[in-house]
Amino acid sequence: HKFFFQASNPGQFENDTDVLWQRGHVPETTVYHGRVGINTDAPDEALVVCGNAKVMGRVMHPSDSRAKQNIREVDTNEQLRRITQMRLVEYDYKPEFASVMGIKDT
Repeated sequence: HKFFFQASNPGQFENDTDVLWQRGHVPETTVYHGRVGINTDAPDEALVVCGNAKVMGRVMHPSDSRAKQNIREVDTNEQLRRITQMRLVEYDYKPEFASVMGIKDT
């Protein structure tokens, strides 16, 4: 993989020790050690995209059935008993988070 960077501050990427991108151990992979922000200079997670994202392929998530095996039915009565022991909460988003994320109904 090749990455091209255009720094707004000339010389910003001149120090090779500051480069956090590296070739991965698996063929055709690239690794970045740190947080990546797209349209933000303050990412607070591994990847933060402020704007729309287009995915031309599948997005895998740990809850995706394609990532699981040994899926089987469970005892419904036992599961309902467990649900009655759960702690249920309501909440409001913090205004500063809602504003940044474009959430209107907090």
